[in-house]
Amino acid sequence: MKKGHDNLYSMRQLNHRGNMIAKKRRLEMALLLLATILIILIITISQHIKKAQDAKAYQEQLVQYQAEQARLEQERIAEEERKRKEKIPQVTEQAVQDFESIYHSDTKRAFLTFDDGPSPITPNILDTLKEKNVKATFFMLGSSVKNFPETVKRVYDEGHYIANHGYSHVYSKIYTSPQTVLDEYNQTNEAIKEAIGEPEFNSHLFRFPGGLAGGKYAEIKKQAKDLLIQNQIYAIDWNCLSGDAETSTPTSDYLMSRLQATSQGKNSLIILMHDAQAKKVTADTLPQIIDYLAGQGYEFKTFYDIF
Repeated sequence: MKKGHDNLYSMRQLNHRGNMIAKKRRLEMALLLLATILIILIITISQHIKKAQDAKAYQEQLVQYQAEQARLEQERIAEEERKRKEKIPQVTEQAVQDFESIYHSDTKRAFLTFDDGPSPITPNILDTLKEKNVKATFFMLGSSVKNFPETVKRVYDEGHYIANHGYSHVYSKIYTSPQTVLDEYNQTNEAIKEAIGEPEFNSHLFRFPGGLAGGKYAEIKKQAKDLLIQNQIYAIDWNCLSGDAETSTPTSDYLMSRLQATSQGKNSLIILMHDAQAKKVTADTLPQIIDYLAGQGYEFKTFYDIF
């Protein structure tokens, strides 16, 4: 009887121990599962935090990038505006003083000026000027501006000075009165503004067809000059000749001889040339003219250096 009782007790002990082991295992499994869940949860939360941090950093970088791009764009616009205004002539007191002493200089300087264009030969002249890295001044006729607006735009875009030579070049028309001179100036200026796409442009610089001094219309020219000055428009002639308008069939040798003869003893040269269609010899001789002047120590200028 006692032996049976001991066996029962032992069985109970074994069952109890087994139950304890099973509970312990279940607890361990539960703890392991909980730990796994916690680890997964921590990893997931960490990933979300990392993503949020990355997103915030990206957003901050994006804001900085956009701000930098906006700043660069503002600088670009400001630089374009500065360059645009730089090409619009301005009349200042200093400019007027410099203009009045245009024929005098302590250093050698040469203003290459072309009248009566633009025309089909003007691009050839522009090609030479670009190749030689030289800027020039073009006294344009309004009627020609209307015919060759693309060439006018090229002259402007390449940094040359566009000046005014009236609209018609018909003496009996332009010199009817001082007012008709101003009217032709204004008409030409409007044509230039349209061609270059710059509504604020005004060259403030005029060359009388046939020159300012003397001739049949001398008195009207004199009065017109005063009227132009009242409107901040200044007239300029020349003191050096290429001779391309002195004969109907000039040669390069003739142009060079006239240039050399009329430039002697002068530091400041305003050189009269033409880029009308009939003046192909001028375009052909231009490289030689530029090389000669450079060899004589002249620095090339435009009226941007004045206005």
